[in-house]
Amino acid sequence: MAAKVSQPPLPPWGNALAGATGAVLANALVYPLDIVKTRLQVQIKRKPDDPTPLTIDSVHYASTMDALSKIVDDEGLMGLYSGINGALIGVASTNFAYFYWYSVVRTLYLSTRTLPKPPTTAIELSLGAMAGAIAQVFTIPVSVVTTRQQTQPKVERKGLLDTGREVVNSEDGWTGLWRGLKASLVLVVNPAITYGAYQRLKDLIYPGKTHLRPFEAFFLGALSKSIATIVTQPLIVAKVGLQSRPPPARQGKPFKSFVEVMRFIIEHEGPLALFKGLVPQITKGVLVQGLLMMTKERMEILFVVLFAYLRRLRSAKLQQAATAAAEKAKHVLPIIGK
Repeated sequence: MAAKVSQPPLPPWGNALAGATGAVLANALVYPLDIVKTRLQVQIKRKPDDPTPLTIDSVHYASTMDALSKIVDDEGLMGLYSGINGALIGVASTNFAYFYWYSVVRTLYLSTRTLPKPPTTAIELSLGAMAGAIAQVFTIPVSVVTTRQQTQPKVERKGLLDTGREVVNSEDGWTGLWRGLKASLVLVVNPAITYGAYQRLKDLIYPGKTHLRPFEAFFLGALSKSIATIVTQPLIVAKVGLQSRPPPARQGKPFKSFVEVMRFIIEHEGPLALFKGLVPQITKGVLVQGLLMMTKERMEILFVVLFAYLRRLRSAKLQQAATAAAEKAKHVLPIIGK
């Protein structure tokens, strides 16, 4: 059997660019689900005896399909894409940072091992969490602004920069751009579980395969994301509550921690409400993760081919330069010798 030709590994920024490209394409395709899950997560079910509205938007959404229908009826089709510019900027920056640092820390870890065996599941999760934490510190301001845009009433809708100014001009000041950072740092277990599970399942189900077929990558991405979403859904709901405007029932007083958000939700809706928006969250997450991994696999192959072409091009140019220098030397040396 002929030996397989090993492909040169991508540099960290190559992995990051492939991951960010896949993430932007995947999130753009399913963005309406992102709007729906965010609005479902910030709304609080109002009891008949509640004197004050508990949610920013007076419209109540009963389900994913109900939310889609009401948003289109009230805001038009473009209402499903409110805040998409900031969202895609956030997706690109977060995923670029995540895949870059994941590639860096994983490469550093593997370089310290004497035996070339794949990391254990615990190590994969730790490496993913470390990369996710670094990425969140730099990219969470975009997430805060995007969440505000997605939950703004139609009459108060603002652009990306104006919404950012609104956050900065609130009582938190500039630190408001990092609201929910603690929850986000805890939530790094989500991509850590997702990507760690993806790598582990890939080794178990498709051992020895360097590049997966599109449907194989989609299946693994969807399965790993479902597991991660169910485990972390209460924190996801709490994070959205932290980053959105406080509900009218709190009289403009923002939540101080994700624990406070959870208590508020449990008090008014019960513990199961911590899983509200789970259906669109999983649907969106599964589609995004499946498309992301499928696209990233294809992009990695594309970049490997591109880098190989650039290396050959550079080598050819160097060879031409060396040949030209040698020819020039042949004509110059006799003159010098006279």
